Amino acid sequence: MTITTEVCVVGGGPGGRALALALVRLGRRVVLLEQRTGGARVFRGESVSPDGVRLLAGLDVLERVREHTHEVHRLEIADKGARVLDVRFETFPYAYRHPVELAQPVLLSALAEAAAEQGGCTVVEPASAAELLLDGCAVRGVRARTPDGLMEIRAEITVGADGRYSSVRRLSGLDRVAKRTPLERDVIWMKLPFPAAWDRRAYRVRISSGRHGLFLPSTDGTLRVGLNIPKGGLRELRSGGLGQLHARLAELAPELEKEAVDGIRGWSDTTLLDIFTTDVRRWSAPGVVLIGDAAHTLSPVLGQGVNHALADAVALAPLLADALGAPRSGRPAALAAAVLAFQQTREGAVRRSRGLQLRQERMFSLSARPAAALRRTVYRAMNASPALQRRVLAPAYFPGQRPGPAAVLRRTEQRT
Repeated sequence: MTITTEVCVVGGGPGGRALALALVRLGRRVVLLEQRTGGARVFRGESVSPDGVRLLAGLDVLERVREHTHEVHRLEIADKGARVLDVRFETFPYAYRHPVELAQPVLLSALAEAAAEQGGCTVVEPASAAELLLDGCAVRGVRARTPDGLMEIRAEITVGADGRYSSVRRLSGLDRVAKRTPLERDVIWMKLPFPAAWDRRAYRVRISSGRHGLFLPSTDGTLRVGLNIPKGGLRELRSGGLGQLHARLAELAPELEKEAVDGIRGWSDTTLLDIFTTDVRRWSAPGVVLIGDAAHTLSPVLGQGVNHALADAVALAPLLADALGAPRSGRPAALAAAVLAFQQTREGAVRRSRGLQLRQERMFSLSARPAAALRRTVYRAMNASPALQRRVLAPAYFPGQRPGPAAVLRRTEQRT
């Protein structure tokens, strides 16, 4: 079976779904390939930054998901048992100022429903990219593997939105210009009962010597915990039994001792995330372009993956739509110019987020006593200066927004 379309999007995560929606809203035809059916995947990341909220509003999706969001008001860092930073998002002078937690299956369903209502988007699932269709050196679509056999999707442009282990990146040869950098730590994710004494509207980072953990409220009422361990250190941790895991959590958050025992009854209650960044020097080749984690894998610090995927989709869609409207003879050149303009538009924001993440990872990991004392001094200085908070956090949370008095008008709009 062969389908002919304008754009083939490989990957039905937030970036792929958002791109499909944005394109059909602009009148373009899309085929989206999703490897799993019905959004049946386990997600740990639920955090949508204030700028991600803005992007969802621009796609007319925010109202569809608003009742399922959990708004966050504070970011708190405690070091060696003492609070050293307490950021209040309501003090930032932007139209969309609060992050929200939003389960990704809910987000994906809303994006899919909005695209279906627009028309013009054909979803094939389950389907995975087996190989790329070539015309000389240019990609002209995908040969997809489905339960009914191989299917050809012929497209003028193919988009790899298929995540950190992207098949499109590998099949297109763009892996050869990708630099993968393992970080010094991995993360064990788990969910615990939410402690009654804790504020449900806060993100928390707990640091003790060179160890740290992320403690995030979840939309299902539980506490999402990301415990950092040395790279490749899971086997050593497991050799000490669950008691050692419970002890690590209690070291960072003694008030969670009971919740840790109640919530983690076996290693199957945890998930290991291998932490690395991938910097793809070139995001495109003739007839193909990468977005989201396929183009620029980030670490989980400050929850940037989903937000950059959404930003990529919103930036790329109008460029592709305009290029596809060019006369057929000039369309390949127009598409080539569009994908280059897309990378030029987005790579600065990605580079700033990656730099901030890596700096925070290094700060969290300082273990020598003088270095840890310096870390606490830095966070206390930031806590005392709203201007410094804006300077440090704006590139991560508000990259697409400009400060101004009009932002005050949005304060009540985002309440959930």
